[in-house]
Amino acid sequence: MENQIGKTKNVGFQFGIRKTFSVSTKKVWNFLFSENGLKIWLGKLKSELEIKKEYETENGTKGFVRVFNANSHIRLNWKPKNWKNMSIIQIRVIGYQEKTTIAIHQEKLLNSEQREEMKEYWNEIMRKIENEIAGW
Repeated sequence: MENQIGKTKNVGFQFGIRKTFSVSTKKVWNFLFSENGLKIWLGKLKSELEIKKEYETENGTKGFVRVFNANSHIRLNWKPKNWKNMSIIQIRVIGYQEKTTIAIHQEKLLNSEQREEMKEYWNEIMRKIENEIAGW
């Protein structure tokens, strides 16, 4: 059996992306969890995002917030309306002096096709975040 990019032994397929910005961790975190930031990476929420609570976006994405550590990371279940499976997304904000890295990791993807779909999706999301942060 050949190795497939992004295939893990225990959590199906996964994808990760990182980007470093010349902005403080607090500013990046505050942006990601602002109304505009959330709309970019998660979608427009029907209600507040809360730890240990389910959420739903206006476009039908549903999930559950598993971990929320302010200025550090969030881990949540994520299921777009048209998916049969539930994946897990983790977003970390890692700072060093006045530089901050946003690291997005998604696991429990069904197959290489879904991984490729998410690779394109998260690359576009990171471009949108970069454009917004550049305006600060």
